[in-house]
Amino acid sequence: MPRFPRRPSPPFGVPKRPAAWGGTSGGASQAGLFGQGTLTGTVERIRFRAEDTGYTVLVILPEESEATVVAVGHLGTLREGERVRFEGEWKDHPRYGRQFQVTVAQPIAPATAEGIEKFLAAGPVKHIGPAMAKRIVERFGERTLEVFDKEPQRLLEIPGLGEKRLAEAVESWRSHGEAREVMLFLQQHGLSLHLAEKIFRSYGAQAIPILRENPYRLATDIFGVGFRTADRVARQIGFPADSPARCAAGALYLLQQLSERDGHVFVPWQGAVEEAAQLLSVEPAQVEEALESLRRQGAVVVEETGEGPEGRALYLRALHAAECEVARRLTGLLRTARDEVRLEAALRGLGVSGENLRDRLRRLAQRALEGGQATGDQARAIEDALAEKALVVTGGPGTGKTTIVSAVTKLYGQLGLQVLLAAPTGRAAKRLAEVTGHEASTIHRLLEYSWVQGGFARNASNPLAADAVVIDEASMLDVHLAASLLRAVPDAATFVLVGDVDQLPSVGPGNVLRDVIESGGVPVVRLTEVFRQAKESLIVENAHRVNRGEMPREAREDREGADFFFIEEADPARCADLIVELCRERIPRRFGLDPIQEIQVLSPMQRGVLGVQSLNERLQEALNPPDGGALLPAGGRAFRKGDKLIQIRNNYEKNVFNGDIGVVERVDPGEGALWAAFDGELVEYTGGSLDEVVHAFAVTVHKSQGSEYPAVVVPLHTQHFPMLQRNLVYTALTRARRLAVFVGTKKALAIAIKNARVRRRWSRLAERLRRGAGLPAVARTDDITEETAPDGDEAI
Repeated sequence: MPRFPRRPSPPFGVPKRPAAWGGTSGGASQAGLFGQGTLTGTVERIRFRAEDTGYTVLVILPEESEATVVAVGHLGTLREGERVRFEGEWKDHPRYGRQFQVTVAQPIAPATAEGIEKFLAAGPVKHIGPAMAKRIVERFGERTLEVFDKEPQRLLEIPGLGEKRLAEAVESWRSHGEAREVMLFLQQHGLSLHLAEKIFRSYGAQAIPILRENPYRLATDIFGVGFRTADRVARQIGFPADSPARCAAGALYLLQQLSERDGHVFVPWQGAVEEAAQLLSVEPAQVEEALESLRRQGAVVVEETGEGPEGRALYLRALHAAECEVARRLTGLLRTARDEVRLEAALRGLGVSGENLRDRLRRLAQRALEGGQATGDQARAIEDALAEKALVVTGGPGTGKTTIVSAVTKLYGQLGLQVLLAAPTGRAAKRLAEVTGHEASTIHRLLEYSWVQGGFARNASNPLAADAVVIDEASMLDVHLAASLLRAVPDAATFVLVGDVDQLPSVGPGNVLRDVIESGGVPVVRLTEVFRQAKESLIVENAHRVNRGEMPREAREDREGADFFFIEEADPARCADLIVELCRERIPRRFGLDPIQEIQVLSPMQRGVLGVQSLNERLQEALNPPDGGALLPAGGRAFRKGDKLIQIRNNYEKNVFNGDIGVVERVDPGEGALWAAFDGELVEYTGGSLDEVVHAFAVTVHKSQGSEYPAVVVPLHTQHFPMLQRNLVYTALTRARRLAVFVGTKKALAIAIKNARVRRRWSRLAERLRRGAGLPAVARTDDITEETAPDGDEAI
């Protein structure tokens, strides 16, 4: 006799408890033709299945019915011939007709010999195909599945099943049963089919013991499962509310939220303890114990920083490493001498003379600006970009930042030196290339992400081949990306950051550009003079007025060439109507702009009548209405050809990144997929990757950073009160090239412009840079800056 694996788990639940099999009631029930309902039947055919995500289209024969129906959902473990009880919602698809969208699927043991044969013939068990299934069912009849579960050795009575093949078949049957058991367990604990599929693909048969031991692993292991979902599962399992695992998971969740939502690089220890205790409804001492355990494990880092509210700085490990790396690399660049011999030779070749190297570089910078408008600050910026190892150039719109980048790029070329240009987003990189005439890329593409290495191919051991690296739109740099970038900059190279420090800070953690400027440890050139042609634009003029705390100047609607308008409307619903009207009719008619490609709505917030979510629904219907074509439902949304999308997280495999905007070229509901064009590149989305894109007829002001649009339409209302800040209005206004239209109330505009207080992001980058430069430390609060004694020789 063969040695059989341990007794298998029944694939359809526990036979002794028929209720766990999903009952025996047949047919289908629903509220009318559409709405919530249940469906019990047999899987006749698998029409489509995405193997990477489990998204499946099934043909179901309901019990007590001769007409098949289509069911769709994440049903990767179901097979043809299975009896299943489904819960979900009836929907009318514009192309494929009536479908049942499944939210819960509970397999039921086939009730007849015919059903058992069909199920086994579909191939869920290794070595058992249609012919073998027929012989087994002919021998054991309706007891076949019971034989598999309890007496598998009796299958040796069937010709063609030797001991080795039988052992493999029984193991396959056991695995099949475990998959059902896991999926049922996850659904019973409130997880969607989509998440249940992802969890089973990650943990396999170990999913149940893993979750029983520590359900909070879901929050760290599975993308799309956060702490709150894991906490709900933990409660249903009966996990203690004050368990160390829950306290640790809750503390990590809090740190991640404060990083992702508020941009903090660290959090003061005491504040983190109090907030986590409140979140978890436990004692602060329990949180402190959990944090100390996380510190010992290396998940968090604690720095003793002295007296005051920042006395102990609590970092996530990756954020601490990134902040230290940015400070270390910038300080290292400034301490490393440039190759003056090579530079002197290049200057001689160009016939540039002078008393010393700095004087010759000054003359070269002035030569580059001859024949055009120039300021002393511009000349100094170009000179410093040649003379210094690290430099920041900052200024508002129309102050000549692009002129400087173009001149620096040209001069490096004349000197025979290699310069690389990059920006955080694809749109910003494309614009940079257009205005400089020099190749530019996104930072992610510049660093060459490698799947083999699990990170960027360009790093300290494989640096960029460059004599200078120039980064535009540097206000968008978060601490993670800045660290990766600086790690790849060669020691001998010059590093130049160009950006507007008065813009909103990066979406990710940190405020790198502002911290570098405020540190005083890196050379900075501030551009303040607005050039004549820029002064003729109300967009530019008003951006500077807003930045000074002044109300913008309005144009008459009949003024030729006017590029800024404010439409006053107190009713939020009417504001939304006006925005739709502006995008669909008024702006395209008067300015000849494409409503989808060239007009962008920027809202301060996600929610509310004037929030991104509501406006996207309105604008989709107005700008890309249904035409009877294919429609792809996904996560409460529906995508169709022509829709405008934005990528909301980096996807290195697809080569699309957070903030990239594209347009849907094709959708295929049968495959559960869509294809969108990003800067001419077609990208496929299916299954879980559909969670990475949302509609972008309207986006938040934050998401618009680094992009420019021919026209922007901005709702600004007192219902946006939490977000009414000067730098938000300034950022929205400076996204427009040809036209900016604000819709809302002057009261909201005045509140925002008056509110100049920049919300502080907890970071110690500026202090590290000051220490690296040998400057005195600065004790900061939210409102004042004051000098204190130096820290001595503490490491950066």
